[in-house]
Amino acid sequence: MEGWSVVTTKNTLSLAGRVLLSVALLYYLFSRIDVEKTWGVLRTAQFGFLGYAGITFLGINGVLLLRWLVFIKALALASPVREVVRYYFIGLFGNIFLPSAIGGDLIKMYGLCRNNSQKTRVVASVILDRLSGFVAIILVSFAALILGYRLVQDSALFVPLAGVTACAGFFACVLFNEKIYSFCCCIFSLWPKIQGALMDLHYDLALMRGRRQQGLLAIGISCLSQVMYAVTWYLIARALGEGVSLICFLIFVPLTCIAASFPSIGGLGVREIGAVYLFGKVGMESGIAASISLINFILMVIVGLMGGIVYVFTLSSGRVQYHSSDVSSRASDTRRSASAID
Repeated sequence: MEGWSVVTTKNTLSLAGRVLLSVALLYYLFSRIDVEKTWGVLRTAQFGFLGYAGITFLGINGVLLLRWLVFIKALALASPVREVVRYYFIGLFGNIFLPSAIGGDLIKMYGLCRNNSQKTRVVASVILDRLSGFVAIILVSFAALILGYRLVQDSALFVPLAGVTACAGFFACVLFNEKIYSFCCCIFSLWPKIQGALMDLHYDLALMRGRRQQGLLAIGISCLSQVMYAVTWYLIARALGEGVSLICFLIFVPLTCIAASFPSIGGLGVREIGAVYLFGKVGMESGIAASISLINFILMVIVGLMGGIVYVFTLSSGRVQYHSSDVSSRASDTRRSASAID
């Protein structure tokens, strides 16, 4: 009970810290923009463009689900598609409402591991899925920045991209190089089971070396999702009467994804600060940039709530909570109890 109390306290403090950070950043932001003027623009928004943005955002999640399925198939992971879809949407709920930036990933891992003996492959599929997303951010941002540099003319934007590239390269080297990976696992030498499980994870990740075609397909899907995400922002901007070029969104929106990885509630506050700073470089008013980001967050919440609905109507039902083996064991326990009473 003490261990559970400590974990609960840490999670509560983490959630409180993220909420406070998001609130503080939003307060700082809106104290420096013309709220009345921004509200006037929002009231005249073209709902047709907002509808297109919502449809595009839903499409992004379909594309990302497909990317995870590509990795699951490449790793020969025996998981029903129904279960994969279920935990993908529940993970969306976790990404927004749990006090961890990787809450959705943990939900996907836990959910599929419950009914699957290939636990390290489940974890590997989620790690590869996340890593391919970072690769797409790098590729799309670099390509767009090179093509649209004349519109931005700020070489400082290459710095965060170089940082993300370095981090992604470092993690890739650790994960896929057996010598480096095994050396890092030496810290778990006192716990042989944990060390063995981590090495099994490496071998599962290494399976992608012989499946380069699937890996390239997943990266291509990731790039498509990043382009669609930038288009979503662009459509919201069009709804608010902004005529900033699409190439600018392809440069800036992936960078806001990097900013959103900082501790907050679904990136709230951090993403808005990043949007105001970045789009200010091309003359967009700070209130409009913040509004575009907030409308995007609302779309995230709506889709995340869909995941919450999936959780309520599936995992909370008794027929899903228990495996068939659990049901048979419960039945045998009931029979034993009845015979004992007789």
